[in-house]
Amino acid sequence: METVYLETTIISYLASEPSRDLIVAGHQQITHEWWTQRRALFACSISQEVLDEISRGDPAQVVRRLAVARSLPKLPVEPTVSQLAAEFLRAGILPRNAARDAVHLAVAAVASVDYVLTWNCRHIANAELLKQLDRVCTRCGYQLPRVCTPEELMGDNANV
Repeated sequence: METVYLETTIISYLASEPSRDLIVAGHQQITHEWWTQRRALFACSISQEVLDEISRGDPAQVVRRLAVARSLPKLPVEPTVSQLAAEFLRAGILPRNAARDAVHLAVAAVASVDYVLTWNCRHIANAELLKQLDRVCTRCGYQLPRVCTPEELMGDNANV
């Protein structure tokens, strides 16, 4: 079974109220479709970084997000994860304010996950950055997982 690391935006979109912003609402809908139609085909996991991020903000939303995450196994944040995340930042690929995004990618790479599922297209699902991040991973002895949105991981069930 292929493995998927669920980045924070996926959990947030699953737990949030429908947005009035059409793009966000579309992302929420696709995320829900992936969760109901495709999730069972993958071994999904999160990390402590995801738990830390979803534990912030509106208390009612925190409860909803944690309920979604409760059943998901947690990948370890080993020292090698911190080293790889630091290398992403040191290489100047990700800005310092994207340190948490670097951790998500490093957790997934160190754990040899097949896919990182995200709606963060600024620092994670960004084709230009991924090319550079892949070089760093290779140099450090890791393989960068395939990073995609739920829409890209719908398989033959794509209705969008």
